Amino acid sequence: MRSAVRMVLVVGAVVLGLAPPAAADGPGVGTPTVVTLGDSAISGEAGRWAGNTNQSSSRVDALGSRAYWDTATGEAIRGCHRSGAAQHKIGGGVASLNLACSGAKTTTGGTGSGQDFKPGIDFYSDGSGRQGQALALQSYAANHNVKAVVVMIGANNYGFAAVVERCVTNWLTSPSWLKNYCSDDSAMTSRFTAARQQTETDNVRDAFKRVAEAMTNANYSPSQYKIIAQTYWSPIPRGSGFRYPESGWTRQSIGGCGTWNRDANWANDTVVTAMNDSVKNGAAAAGLPNVVTLDLVDSLVGRRLCESGVGLLEETGTASWQSAGAVDRSEWVAQIRTVSTIVGPYQLQESGHASYWGQLAMRNCLRQAYNGGAVRGGKCVRAGNGLTAQGEPVMTLQ
Repeated sequence: MRSAVRMVLVVGAVVLGLAPPAAADGPGVGTPTVVTLGDSAISGEAGRWAGNTNQSSSRVDALGSRAYWDTATGEAIRGCHRSGAAQHKIGGGVASLNLACSGAKTTTGGTGSGQDFKPGIDFYSDGSGRQGQALALQSYAANHNVKAVVVMIGANNYGFAAVVERCVTNWLTSPSWLKNYCSDDSAMTSRFTAARQQTETDNVRDAFKRVAEAMTNANYSPSQYKIIAQTYWSPIPRGSGFRYPESGWTRQSIGGCGTWNRDANWANDTVVTAMNDSVKNGAAAAGLPNVVTLDLVDSLVGRRLCESGVGLLEETGTASWQSAGAVDRSEWVAQIRTVSTIVGPYQLQESGHASYWGQLAMRNCLRQAYNGGAVRGGKCVRAGNGLTAQGEPVMTLQ
């Protein structure tokens, strides 16, 4: 009887020219959507710059002064640096939202009254609209058809920025005949002991669990979406792969990558490995049935900062980032700028991050992982030169 009454009401509404109420979007309903969570490596930090130059910044300025605006009037959270080049915008009829924030850890920090708010992957709320990324995801997912949640987190738990700063400082302040390495500095090595790695892996595990909790709270079952655990890329080559000599000043004064060879090896073998092990092992330890891993560790190889085979625009005879073939001759990682070399419009926090081309490469990888909604994992690497039809570097998901 209730069905018959409902049919009469619907028919009556049509006769009167009134449409029945539209179903709200939510789990399984509406435009498929991808949401990204995490820190600067996925938020879009350095996405303004397409390659590096020590000449006019306009030669590599792909997005302009509004590069990090994620609202019509500026940044929703100052300093999150959610750039227009960030990987979440895979297109193809898939909507997206970037909730990641530069400086974020697994839990929320910087909760004072200043502009230092850094939403972690938790349920933090101060009652004034500032929310942790898990809570923001929960609110958004309840009214959108989220098919994939991409999570890249853990680097700031290890203090990655402090590691970079110490390694560059040690290079700048010690001669080649008396090298002061960061890789044997107790303040650095203590961050990567087995005990510390277990602690951070547990923190990452709990972040993944909160992502799943947020989606459950938004009325999703695990079968309705996937969580993509995304690893970090290597930003610099091993010592033998630098195009500038270890001695002298050109490695930093020209390349912006002042690091001793031994420390570069340590960065790849210990630092990046520890961060990625925490992502992979943390995701596995969360025990969730709908997690896949997107491994990006080698996605920038051949295009990393100061790597042989690429160069600054002026070193390769490239007029600007828009020149034919620029993507193949340019670095995909922003120069490491120190307090003494930082000049606007560059920002210090952009240093060492995957820049415009690197982020578009990551976007290509994510699109392949999304796989038309049949989400899959794998390892993503460069697959050739040039750009795809979407204007992105050519990548393949193995």
